[in-house]
This record gives sequence, structure tokens and C-alpha cells, in this order.
Amino acid sequence: MSDNSAIRQGAQAAPGMPKIYKKNSRTSVLFFILLLVLGIAFAGVNLFRDVTNAGEEYTSYVPFLLLGLALLIALGFEFVNGFHDTANAVATVIYTHSLSPMVAVVWSGFFNFLGVVLSSGIVAFGIISLLPVELILQAGTGNGFAMVYALLFSAIIWNLGTWWLGLPSSSSHTLIGSIIGVGVANALIHGRTGASGVDWDQAISIGYSLLLSPIVGFVFSGLLLLVMKVFVKNRRIYDAPKGDTPPPMWIRGLLVLTCTGVSFAHGSNDGQKGMGLIMLILVGTMPIAYALNRALPPEQAPQVAALSTTVKNDLLQQFPAVGNAPARTVLTGYVSASTLTPEVIPALAQLISTIGNELSRYGSMDKIPARAVSNTRNDMYLASETIKRLKAEKSLTLPAGTLKNLTALKSGLDSATRFIPLWVKVVVAIALGLGTMVGWRRIVVTVGEKIGKTHLTYAQGASAEVVAMITIGAADSFGLPVSTTHVLSSGVAGTMAANKSGLQMSTLRNLLMAWVLTLPASILLSAVLYWLFSHF
Repeated sequence: MSDNSAIRQGAQAAPGMPKIYKKNSRTSVLFFILLLVLGIAFAGVNLFRDVTNAGEEYTSYVPFLLLGLALLIALGFEFVNGFHDTANAVATVIYTHSLSPMVAVVWSGFFNFLGVVLSSGIVAFGIISLLPVELILQAGTGNGFAMVYALLFSAIIWNLGTWWLGLPSSSSHTLIGSIIGVGVANALIHGRTGASGVDWDQAISIGYSLLLSPIVGFVFSGLLLLVMKVFVKNRRIYDAPKGDTPPPMWIRGLLVLTCTGVSFAHGSNDGQKGMGLIMLILVGTMPIAYALNRALPPEQAPQVAALSTTVKNDLLQQFPAVGNAPARTVLTGYVSASTLTPEVIPALAQLISTIGNELSRYGSMDKIPARAVSNTRNDMYLASETIKRLKAEKSLTLPAGTLKNLTALKSGLDSATRFIPLWVKVVVAIALGLGTMVGWRRIVVTVGEKIGKTHLTYAQGASAEVVAMITIGAADSFGLPVSTTHVLSSGVAGTMAANKSGLQMSTLRNLLMAWVLTLPASILLSAVLYWLFSHF
């Protein structure tokens, strides 16, 4: 008998267990197919419209083929993310019989969709900023495509492997490890130390959020359960479900509400990772349409141009020009190595002046000609990254007025280069939602049955979901990626420990192993893939 059959029979035979292996109805299958077709059609129509509106005529279909392939792989990552991570959000409502499995999955998928569409994009570009700047500036070259494909393939391979084993590992961990692997490999290929290939300050900040979030989930879920026992005297909510009986209406409402919140927060946080990668792909293959935000108000370009002149004059008064090395070379070296030399600030002033002159010449973002779009976008991105690093320099003291102008200029530059079209959010949301509908069962069984030695109670499910919803929502507001998987599964474990229900140590060992191995495995996998792809 296969493992799947054993799990299926066990799930059906045990009393109080939900019927999660019920065959999908024809309506749900047709709904899935309809969403898939609509998503593909929506992406295709918007791509064609954006390229047409940009006024560029393409004489080759190669960029479209590369774009289509990369987009399918990127959406494949989000699809896998859907049935790998989003399944955690529905485990508690399914195992407490608050919602039937299919209703829970569709409900969660819908609020994942809303979370993605309404997301800010901060997390997306926080993740992307881990990548080596020289690769981001070469998004349309062979190395740029090697970077994107290595990231996507390594993340998908590891996610599929852990999903097949039923392990709730983290898609966030996987993608961040893949990014670090590409950065390290790129540095080694170019004769530098591997440590110089990654923005380690950003990596450490993200690492803290990934490390602390499961601890927060475990501790606070357990504490919340203990607090509930003191103040909520309805003993029924501390018992395991009997048969298919749903919980009391108020606890059922709380469970559905928190499932909704976790699903929304997951879409808002995790969905952004795929969006960031898709924007890299779009910038690399169709720079005329996506390198700059052509939807910005026409008056913004003159404002940025005027601010550029002010900042340039201010910087050159304090730091006169030295040397004659090209500004882009100096600043790329500074952002990569984080070594502040006397040439850096004058080079930044020179690059800012170039940007201001370009914006003054054309008047608005949508009037910049095709031949200048990529260079203008790269100059803006490089200037923004340089400003970010300079503001973090402890050895550098700048007047308050200069800092204020630099911050305002960075904001203006970022609005032109760090944007996500609505259609990208929609197709990522559809991919996440469809993934949830397809592959939710394996992870749900692990969270619902294999963490604790007893059946999940109503109060345990509510405690874990409340803490997960708050933790993920807070992380999203700070632009930090966290793992829905780790927060919720550790929250369930915390409630089992607080309830003295006992923990299945074999499952916890597997979860810990997946958590420990995900980073090094994805780093190694993406580094090897990047080396291979960059040599094709």
C-alpha cells in the first residue's frame, strides 16, 4: 500500500477526522480550468497592450518567447507556493469542522487573491534588494536570465520535494536561500569573495524575521491558549471535535475570521516574492514597457529633475569631485563592496545630474525614448541603492537638510523604478489561489494530525491562527518576509505543549530538519544552477 493510501485510509477511519479526500466535484474542476484560462488570457492581453502603448516595434519573437517561458516558471513558483504554504491557513478550520474542506480552500484562495492585489510591494523589493546590483542592472542580458532561471528552478525543486514528503517547509526560506546562492556564485565567478555577492545587512534583517517568527508563533500561541483557559470557561472549546459537529458559533466565527486573516496576510506577504521576480523578468525582456513607471503623473519628472539639481549642488559643495572614473563604475563598486571611498559621493552627484538632465530633456517618464529607457532606469536604481547605503554609513555625517533631500530624491527615483502593474498582482494572485485548490491536502494532514499526539481542539486552532494572523500582518507592514508555514505550524506545536497534549517528535524532527536544511540546500542548488545557466 502506498503512503498516500495509508494516510487516506487513516484520515477516513479515525473518528472526528474531516473528509479531506472527498473527490473534487465537476463544478470545482471546471472552476479551476476557467480561472486558469482567464488568468493566462488576462496576462496576455495586458502584455500586448503595454508593449503596444510603449510604441516599440519588435522584429523578433525571441523576447516574447523568453518572456513567456520565464513568466510561466515564475507563476509556477507561486502555484507551488499556494499549495505548499497557503494550506497552513486552512488546516485549523478544517480539523475543527468550522468549514468543510472545499469551502475552506476556496475561501482561503479568494482572500489570498485579495491580499496579493492589495499588497504594497515593499516586501517584493526588499527581497530583490538582496540580489547583486550588477545582476539587477543586467536583467536583460544572459547573466540576468541565468539569475532568474536559477532562482526559480531551485525554489520550485526544493518546494516540490518537501511538499511531496508532506513537510511544511518555508517558501520564503527557499527563495532567500536561492537569492543568496546566486549572489555568492556570481561573486566567485568574477573573482571576488562569496561574501561580497550579497547585501548582508538586508540578509541579516530578513534572517532575523525568519528566525524569530516561528519562536513568536510557538510561545505566544501557547500563552494565548493559557489565557483563554483562565477567562473563557466554556469547556467545550477545549475538547476535540466529536464527529462532524462544528464548534460553538462564536469560536467558529473566530476560527473563520483568523483563517481569513492568515490567508489575506499570506497573500500580501508571500505573493510579493513572485511579483518581484516577475518584474525583473519584465524589465529584462521588455524594458521599453516595464523599465520605468509610465503611469506616473507628468509633473513628477520635472519635480525629480529639480530636486536632482539641488542635491547635486549640495553634495559637490561638501565633497568636491576627485578622480575621473566613470560614475556608474564607482557606484556599482561601492554598492557591491560597501567600501566608502572619496570618489563615491562626487560620483553620486554626477549620476544624479545625468538623471536630472534626462528628465528635464523629455519632461515625463512616458516620453523617454526606447533607446534611453534601460540606461535611465539603471541610473535611477543605482542612485537609489547608493543613497540607501550612504544613509546607513556610520562613518559619514551629512547635514539634516542634505539627508532630507536625499530621502526625497530616493523616494522619487523609487516611484519610477519600483512599481508593480495591477495585472501582475492579479495573475500572481490567481496562481496562488489555484495552487491552494490543487495541493492543500498533504500539508493540511501534517499540521492537523502529525504535530500533536491528540486531535486539534477548537481553542488550539483559534490560538494558533490569531497569533499567525497578527505576526504575518505585522511583518508585512514592516516590509519583512516571514514564513506562514513556520509561524502556523509552530503555533500549533505551542498550543499542544501548553495543553500538555504531547508532541509527535518524529514530525517535529522532520520539520526542524526541513527548516535547517532549506537555506543551505537552496543556496547550493541555485549557485550550481546559476553557474550552469551562465555558461550556456
